[in-house]
Amino acid sequence: MKTDRIVGKTWRAIWQSGLIFILAAVAGLLMNQARSDTLPLVADWSPEARLTENSGESLIISLEEAKALCSDKDAVFLDARSPEDYVQGHIRCAQNIPWQSFDEYIDRVFETIPDNARIVTYCDGEHCSLSEDLAKELLSMGYENVKVLLNGWTRWLEAGLPVEKGHEGHSDGREGYQWNLLMRPTMNMRTAKR
Repeated sequence: MKTDRIVGKTWRAIWQSGLIFILAAVAGLLMNQARSDTLPLVADWSPEARLTENSGESLIISLEEAKALCSDKDAVFLDARSPEDYVQGHIRCAQNIPWQSFDEYIDRVFETIPDNARIVTYCDGEHCSLSEDLAKELLSMGYENVKVLLNGWTRWLEAGLPVEKGHEGHSDGREGYQWNLLMRPTMNMRTAKR
């Protein structure tokens, strides 16, 4: 008899838990439909979908395009990884603007990167979103020509493209690299407005 009561209480608890779950799910769906900015129930979370603007323009740059921009010194490359990762190795033409410390670098970005600059951000790993976050922040700041090199560091290494270790890219005096040219004191519109 005691076991019958225990089994009965167990089934009742399971049934009540299931009912609560179903009611919560229905309430959530109804609230979502009542919102003015309804959230999609099914979404594409691929990098391609995340990096496509509302206009339909993709923020993704191919490795070939990035290679050409770097070798022609025609873009500012920003490594969104940590300074420790950057020192271990980075794309030769890149500067380190770690996404997780972006607030510390924001003045440097405003002062040294013109509004119309081509910017390529990258990090490491297929699921690394640091470069995506950095690119979106730069777009929100008014930069219009920003691209993301997905899994940039790994793909760059695998292609055997030029890399450096240490802090060489920061201030080694090499003329010709876009960032070093931009390091000269200049006034851009954002700095003037502050």
